[in-house]
Amino acid sequence: MAKEQKAEAEAQKARNGQYLIGLIGGGIVLLLSVIAFVQKFNSNRKLNSKNKEIELERQKSDTLLLNILPEETAQELKETGHAQPQSYDLVTVMFTDFKGFTQISEKLTPENLVKKLEYCFTEFDKICDKYDLEKIKTIGDAYMCAGGIPVSNTSNPKDAVLAGLEMQQFMKEWKEQQEKLGEPTFELRLGIHTGSVVAGVIGKNKFAYDIWGDAVNLAARMESSGKVGKVNISETTYNHVKDDFECEHRGKITAKNKGEIDMYFVESVK
Repeated sequence: MAKEQKAEAEAQKARNGQYLIGLIGGGIVLLLSVIAFVQKFNSNRKLNSKNKEIELERQKSDTLLLNILPEETAQELKETGHAQPQSYDLVTVMFTDFKGFTQISEKLTPENLVKKLEYCFTEFDKICDKYDLEKIKTIGDAYMCAGGIPVSNTSNPKDAVLAGLEMQQFMKEWKEQQEKLGEPTFELRLGIHTGSVVAGVIGKNKFAYDIWGDAVNLAARMESSGKVGKVNISETTYNHVKDDFECEHRGKITAKNKGEIDMYFVESVK
């Protein structure tokens, strides 16, 4: 009887040992599973965080690109590595220039000069956005924009003239404010012409959206042949907007390398 009890005790002890080993083994497996889960969770969290950083940087890059190029052109560049120039039959081009800029710049520090230019051009940018015009570029104190690109429309002659009138009104008010402060100020010449152009990006370095064609040259002549405070338009543009604006026929004006061209001052909206 004692031997049987002893054998039973030893068997129970063995079973208890196996049970304990099983518990320990199960605990180790569970612990390893928890560790693996935590590691995977942390890895996924780091990956998600990294993906968010990458997406944020991509958005910043896209925003910067769209500040340089029209959306359609930027998308084509990203997809194909190049952008095919496009032809447009109805585009209205505007040039502006500050009269006496060189003389005024001699009275200002470079920092103050740039500050004034930035203030004016930033307002021009806002006006272009308002009237769906595409800013092309600035060259020194000259500002160039156009309507009807990169998305064609038929309203661009009227849009450009409205923008031109608003730019001149802004300059008039700004000049009055500057004169009260005893500050040198600019006066604006502004010219507009409507015609056909080719628009796009060429070259491989420092991409810039630009337009080419005789319409660009004629718009530049409208500006140089204009007068400060006025919106000077070509006969072609006049024929598109004559029902919307009061205009003064200036007659035939000699334009550099273009001979005599009929020009009009836009006085007001009808």
